[in-house]
Amino acid sequence: MDPRTFLGRRKMRPLHVQVARLDDHALRFDLPVGKGERAVANVTPLRGEHVWGVAYEIEGRQASQLDRTEGVHVGAYLRRAIELRAKDGSRFGAFTYCSSRGVPGRKPSRRYMGLLLHGARHHGLPDDYVTWLRSLELAPDERWGQRELF
Repeated sequence: MDPRTFLGRRKMRPLHVQVARLDDHALRFDLPVGKGERAVANVTPLRGEHVWGVAYEIEGRQASQLDRTEGVHVGAYLRRAIELRAKDGSRFGAFTYCSSRGVPGRKPSRRYMGLLLHGARHHGLPDDYVTWLRSLELAPDERWGQRELF
């Protein structure tokens, strides 16, 4: 969601961008990264829950590039077809990344959450969802310490 990552570092050029909700799924931070407790985001089916995010319309070449940056080629994530709901209530098809490698008890680092929160605010995700993200317990990032990044 962070435009500095998606547009900047990854150099993606979406044709269209919109806020959307994935129903009957929950956001988890359970895909281990490095040493310690750190983990990155994962979505898992869970009836009655939802995940807010940003849908990017991209070309096939960019989707393949995104697969590589998300680790699909090494089995970190799988690309999965989903249906999203736009803010106006309309539904449309998309894909997301999910992983069966989740490990319970993991948490996002302060740095990683800072990126998510920056993207959430930039795109105007619902305030209550942003507040929920801010409330999540963070893992120490042994690479950077506990600097406040958001």
